[in-house]
Amino acid sequence: MRFIGRRLVFYVITLWAAVTINFFIPRLMPGDPVKALIAKNQGRISTDAMDSLYALFGLDEQVPLWQQYLDYWKTLLSGDLGTSFAYFPTPVSDLINQALPWTVGLVGVATIISFLIGTLIGTGIGWRRGTWADSLLPISTFFSAVPYFWLALIAIFVFSVTLGWFPASGSYDRSLVPGWSWEFVGSVIYYGTLPALTIVISSIAGWILGMRNMVVTVSSEDYVTVAQAKGLSERAVRTGYAARNAVLPQVSSFALSLGFIVGGTLIMEMVFSYQGIGFMLFNAVNAKDYPLMQGCFLVITLAVLVANILADFVYAALDPRTRQEG
Repeated sequence: MRFIGRRLVFYVITLWAAVTINFFIPRLMPGDPVKALIAKNQGRISTDAMDSLYALFGLDEQVPLWQQYLDYWKTLLSGDLGTSFAYFPTPVSDLINQALPWTVGLVGVATIISFLIGTLIGTGIGWRRGTWADSLLPISTFFSAVPYFWLALIAIFVFSVTLGWFPASGSYDRSLVPGWSWEFVGSVIYYGTLPALTIVISSIAGWILGMRNMVVTVSSEDYVTVAQAKGLSERAVRTGYAARNAVLPQVSSFALSLGFIVGGTLIMEMVFSYQGIGFMLFNAVNAKDYPLMQGCFLVITLAVLVANILADFVYAALDPRTRQEG
């Protein structure tokens, strides 16, 4: 309990710092977002509404900064992330709720698949080091060195332009009505296959190399030798002793990868014009939509913190020494 309490206090302080920085972002950015909004909507929004817009966006200079800060916390705790400039008057929370499931669904599934396959392959290669299995390492190293967007462009050229197997952009067939029908779900899987395949190919090499190196290191430890001396089967030693201890660093990396799922796929979503939160953040930056940028940054921060908390707890469950040190 002491370990959990310390970690929770640390993450609460980190969350407070992230929200505070998020509060100051629009106030440190150059330009006046309210005047920019009125200029963009000439004829639709009167300049008489300027004071109301300042109050709506929490930028009223007549209100002390500390009061604005408290009001910002109140709106956040009530689930209100503000109103988008670019999609005015749509709330930011509605826009994020629309984009987030697409990113989490696509990148989350692809990351889990690459982690599981990469860890299994890395365990096998590391346990049988010095055999033909090591010939897979140069291939893994090649794909890990290929830039993310470059691999996506090659995939589009080969599988979309040349072979015509998959669409080059989008997240589903726009002629369909979104819903839980087999036709729509099949369309989502069909459109998401190529982006997901790109993510798996580009990230699986890291999991293979990391797990392989850890298994090689762990397999020379005394407890592995003792387990083999007991007459345990090779599978039991590999899984219960070598892989179990070697996977600890992988778990931390996996948790961090889950955290960066939300915001770490901006380039992929841009290349495939996929309607996830990374693509939305890109559009918000181009449109200088500060509330939407704040909302995206906050969601990304929360995702990273939650992933780190899960990593700490899983790490502590796998390695009791962590709890003792905590």
